[in-house]
Amino acid sequence: MSKVAVVYWSGTGNTAKMADEVVNGAKDAGAQTDLISAADFNADKAAAYDAIAFGCPAMGDEVLEESEFQPMFDDVKNSLGSKKVALFGSYGWGDGDWMRSWEDDCKNCGINLVTDSVICNEEPDEDGIASCQSLGKALA
Repeated sequence: MSKVAVVYWSGTGNTAKMADEVVNGAKDAGAQTDLISAADFNADKAAAYDAIAFGCPAMGDEVLEESEFQPMFDDVKNSLGSKKVALFGSYGWGDGDWMRSWEDDCKNCGINLVTDSVICNEEPDEDGIASCQSLGKALA
């Protein structure tokens, strides 16, 4: 059984809803899962997981949340090379540029993104929920 962490930051609750659905998908596929806030995760904790889903909404000028999430991700990203990783998040404006930049950062660090990232405009709809569950299954 694989061990999956779903690590997220959410300001309005939309990315939190997505995180719950990623957990549901991973559990349905038989994985042991932990839902963890970005403030409670670090490189030492990352070592305990086979796969990690990271979720963060677009903030400001389409960037990751800068006070908790970005510092945490900067701390862990160089320890993720051998793990299965997936990204998800919500946005309310723009066209997803924050996610493309985040994916590029991951690729430049040698991170193995195992599935397409999931983005939802505002609250996840039925398709967004299904995509989050599929992301969780891909990590399991």
